[in-house]
Amino acid sequence: MKTDNTAGWVQKVMENDRIRRWILILGIAGILLIFLSGLFGQKSGKEEVPQTVSTEDYAHQLEESLLEIVRAITGEDDAQVMVTLESSSRQVYAQEEKKSAGNTQEQSDQSTIRSQSTDDQETSYILVKEADGSQKALAVTEISPEVRGVVVVCGNSENVELQQSIIDAVTTALQISSTRVCVVGKG
Repeated sequence: MKTDNTAGWVQKVMENDRIRRWILILGIAGILLIFLSGLFGQKSGKEEVPQTVSTEDYAHQLEESLLEIVRAITGEDDAQVMVTLESSSRQVYAQEEKKSAGNTQEQSDQSTIRSQSTDDQETSYILVKEADGSQKALAVTEISPEVRGVVVVCGNSENVELQQSIIDAVTTALQISSTRVCVVGKG
């Protein structure tokens, strides 16, 4: 019953020339707005690339963060922190692997059977075309360098509890072992 009312209403609307013109005008206006938003909504040719941090900057950021922690623990303003890193950061690139396997058997005479199987694997990097037409490998992620060691210099390092608190805080913050942390006093 309700569908009959709806069909009748739609039919009355479609018979009215004035309403059909308004629907047509609104439809064209909607298409124009979509088209114009595509023209004006485009970004410039350059995409925003995530900022990569150099190894030195990364070490400096770690030092600053650890210095704030050490200052909070010791209450000293003149504490110092030095962080050494294993290597520089590494990029991990998207790869595509193709594997194929085959097995062949040969029989000579009636008793000798020779079987041979092959496994081939081919790995290649996925390349992306840049705006200038050049190609480069698609970077999936960047791995930060590992911390080799941390040296903390503070005036109250003779206090064993304070020294252990600093070591605990640094090892927890950087997820490294306590053998990689050295806390020394000022000389």
